[in-house]
Amino acid sequence: MSSGPALQQLQTNSSRLLRRALRAHQSGELAQAERLYNAVLQHHPDNFDALHGLGQLHCRRGRLDTALVVIQTALRNDASRADGFASLGLVFHLLGRFKEALISYDEGLTLDPDNGELLNRRGAALLELGRPLDALENFERLLAIDPDHLDARGNYGNTLIKLNRPAEAIAAYDRALAVAPENAALLTNRAVALRRLDRPHEALMSASRALVVNPDFAQARFVESVARLTLGDLAAGWRCYEARWSIGLLASQRRGFTVPLWLGKETPQLSLDGKTILLHAEQGFGDTIQFVRYAALVAERGAAKVIVEVQRELVPLLTGMAGATAVLARGDPLPAFDLHCPLLSLPLAFATEVGTIPARVPYLAPPQASIAVWRDRLLRRRPLIGLAWSGDRSHDNDLNRSIRLETLAPLLDQPDIAFVSLQHDIREHDLQLMPKLPNLQRLESRFCDFADTAAAISLLDAVISVDTAVAHVAGAIGKPLMLLLPFAADFRWLRERQDSPWYPTARLYRQPKFGDWDSVIGTLRQDLLRMEIFPPPRRLSA
Repeated sequence: MSSGPALQQLQTNSSRLLRRALRAHQSGELAQAERLYNAVLQHHPDNFDALHGLGQLHCRRGRLDTALVVIQTALRNDASRADGFASLGLVFHLLGRFKEALISYDEGLTLDPDNGELLNRRGAALLELGRPLDALENFERLLAIDPDHLDARGNYGNTLIKLNRPAEAIAAYDRALAVAPENAALLTNRAVALRRLDRPHEALMSASRALVVNPDFAQARFVESVARLTLGDLAAGWRCYEARWSIGLLASQRRGFTVPLWLGKETPQLSLDGKTILLHAEQGFGDTIQFVRYAALVAERGAAKVIVEVQRELVPLLTGMAGATAVLARGDPLPAFDLHCPLLSLPLAFATEVGTIPARVPYLAPPQASIAVWRDRLLRRRPLIGLAWSGDRSHDNDLNRSIRLETLAPLLDQPDIAFVSLQHDIREHDLQLMPKLPNLQRLESRFCDFADTAAAISLLDAVISVDTAVAHVAGAIGKPLMLLLPFAADFRWLRERQDSPWYPTARLYRQPKFGDWDSVIGTLRQDLLRMEIFPPPRRLSA
C-alpha cells in the first residue's frame, strides 16, 4: 500500500513546515510565519502548535478576536498545554477581560504549577482586578522560585505602589535595575514611586535616564512632565505633558477630529481670527473646572466662537461663563468647528508660567435660581463651613488624598461654627459615623449637579476640602478654601507653599510626612479657633 509512505512523507513535510514557521515567527518574519502555519493547517487542521503559533501571531498583530478563536481551537484539540493557556490568558487580558484571563492562567498553572510566565501574567491580572494583596502573594511565590525573574521583580514593585508602599517599591526596582540598568520601564516606574515620596528631583533624574535609553517612551515622558510641573518648570512640563495621549486610559480619551489641533501657533491655517474652536474636557471634573478658565483667553485671542464640551454634570454650572459661546455635554451633537484643543493643552497653548497663570476669580458663578433654592435649605448659623473629605474612589491616588470622616472629627466640636457636608458620595464607614455628629448638616441627597454644589458653596463662609472637584468649585467661584493635601500632592499644587497661583482664595495645608493627617487637622483646628484664616482675596491678572 502506498498510503503508509505517502502519509509518512506528508507528516515529514508538515513537521518541516512547522519548524520553518516557528523560526520565521521567532525572527519576526510574521507574513512568512502566517503563510507557513496555514500551509501546515491545510493538511493537519487540528495541529496544536500551528494553531497556537497562528493565534500568537494574530495577537501580536492586534487581531485579538481572531487570536481568541484560534487559540481556543488549539486548546480544544489539546488541553494539556500550559503554554496554550498562557497565550489564551494574554488575549483575554489585552481584551480587558481580566476575570477570564485569570481563569486561563489558573488552568495553565494546574498543568505547570511553577511556570514563571503564567505566574507573572496571573499577578498582572490580579492587579487589574483590584486585588493587589493577592497579586503581591503571587509575585512573592514566583520570586521564591526564580529570584532573578526581571518582569516579576518589576511587577512586584508596581504592586507595592498600588498598596501605597513606595519605599519598598523603589527597593524592588533597584534590585531589578542592578540586573538590567537600562530597562526604561523599570526606571520610569521607579520615578513614579519617587514622586509618591515627594522626591521630584530624583524622579526627574530616573525618568530622564529612561528617556536616554528610549527617547520615544511616552510613559517616561509623561512622568517627566509631572515631575517638572511639580517643581514649577511649567514651560517644559506642559510640553512633555502632551505625551499623555500615548499612555493608558488617557490615550483612550484622544479625539479623532479631522480639524487641526490648536496649540497657540498663529499660522494662517491655525489663526483663531474669525474661527470656531472646540475646547473639550478630557479628564476629571476638577481638571475641567480648573482649566475651563482658558475659554475667556481663547475668546480674547480672536476666536469668533468658542464651543466648550464638558461632562454633562458640569453643563449647568458652566453655561454662561465668560468666553464660551456655547457649553455642550459630552455626547451631544457638535456644531461645525475649525479648530480644537483639549482643556489641559491650553496652558501649553498660552505658554503658561507660574507668574502668568490666569487667576482672575471668580470665573464661574452658580445660577441665581439655584442659589435661591439653596438659601432655603441651609441652616443659617455663622460661620458656616462646607466639608468635602473624599473624592472619586477610582482615582489612582485615592488612598492618599481622601480622608475618613473620623479624621476630621476634631474640627467639628466647635460650637461657634456650623458645618455642611458637600459630599455627593458618602462611604459606608462615614455613613455610620454621621449620626453621631450633630454639628454636621447632610445634603447629599439634594445635589443633582455641580450647579447645586456651587450654589450651596456660594452661601457658605468657607470650604474645607481634600483635593477633589469640590475644592476646584470653591476656588473657581472665589470662596475661601482650606485645601487639605497629601504628602507629595498633585503637580498643580506645586511644592512648599501655602497659597495657590491657580486659586487666590485658597490656603494649602500639606501633610509634612507620608500618611500624617493628624498634624494637618491639628494646624487647621488652631486656625479655625483663631478665625484669622483668610487674607483679603487677591485678583491676579492673566
